[in-house]
Amino acid sequence: QVQLVESGGGLVQAGGSLRLSCAASGRALGAYAVGWFRRAPGKEREFVTAISWSGGRTGYRDSVKGRFTISRDNAKSTVSLQMNSLKPEDTAVYYCAAQAFGDYCSTYECYDYWGQGTQVTVSS
Repeated sequence: QVQLVESGGGLVQAGGSLRLSCAASGRALGAYAVGWFRRAPGKEREFVTAISWSGGRTGYRDSVKGRFTISRDNAKSTVSLQMNSLKPEDTAVYYCAAQAFGDYCSTYECYDYWGQGTQVTVSS
């Protein structure tokens, strides 16, 4: 079993940047595909981005393409999400999740382990 902890959230003005990190303990994160999801107030949880266990495949929701970049360092058992050109509509709690079986997935049903989330607030 793996435990996930997100960090790096905060308050930023529109156009600014944040870098979120997902750190794993219990088992090495390198064995898992990892995804980032977010939930804004009053809205459903939505997929943001995911990366395969090897890092060879990534995917993004359309609204963040060109602004967000997911990466991983399996030696450090971490996955990062670099978020640039942030918009107020990016405001949400961001969660990282790990998939025990499978190489890549963009739907939350695939994921077995979840972090507690980190708040990202983008002011206009």
